[in-house]
Amino acid sequence: MFSYEEIQRYNETDIQIYKYIVSNFDKIQYMTIRELAKEIQVSTSTVLRFCNKNNCGGYAEFKDALKKEITLQKNCQPMEDLQELSDFFARANSSAFEEKLLFAVDVLRKADLIIFTGMGSSGALANYGARYFSNMGHFAVGMEDVLYPIESFHWKNTVVIALSESGETERLMEAINQFKQKKCCVLSITNSPRSTLAKLSDWNFSYNLNTKRMNGGYNGTTQVPVIFVIEALAKRI
Repeated sequence: MFSYEEIQRYNETDIQIYKYIVSNFDKIQYMTIRELAKEIQVSTSTVLRFCNKNNCGGYAEFKDALKKEITLQKNCQPMEDLQELSDFFARANSSAFEEKLLFAVDVLRKADLIIFTGMGSSGALANYGARYFSNMGHFAVGMEDVLYPIESFHWKNTVVIALSESGETERLMEAINQFKQKKCCVLSITNSPRSTLAKLSDWNFSYNLNTKRMNGGYNGTTQVPVIFVIEALAKRI
């Protein structure tokens, strides 16, 4: 029900009805067609046409199909990786998440220079973070080469955002120590709050997901939370 092909055929009014229905699944079961039409501010014939577009002969048949869809969703267990991300986003959709970002947002607003750094997969994310921040109007640079001669760095009021799933990459730790000696504020995004990087940082966000190693020990842990936090910070400064 509500397949991609069906939704593509919707007009603006159909989209309005669709959005209301998916946001009020349980409520729809107890509404008459007139009550639904009144709630959405359309005619009953418009609702009926919407039912027809979804391969239902009438409103009663549409409600039966909707009820079966709800039952199917409740009985269908999400895949492990989807469940893990679902749990993360449930935690992020809270006032606690917003409060956690406050310190980082404040120092980023005051920074004269923002540097993203990381190695491997995290290095690629560092470049993405720098570009995303810049796209949002907050100039930033990505530093994937942690052997860069940081001792020649003289910028004041710099914020470094360090990315590392393990938080234990030795060369990255060396770079962070040099940035700390240069009086840079270090923010980090890691998987564990007990990692060395988390402890070295002035602020740390840990997403606490199951660590996965595969293909000879390479990191297979999802990085979706890292991207989400990067974008959340950029949007709030």
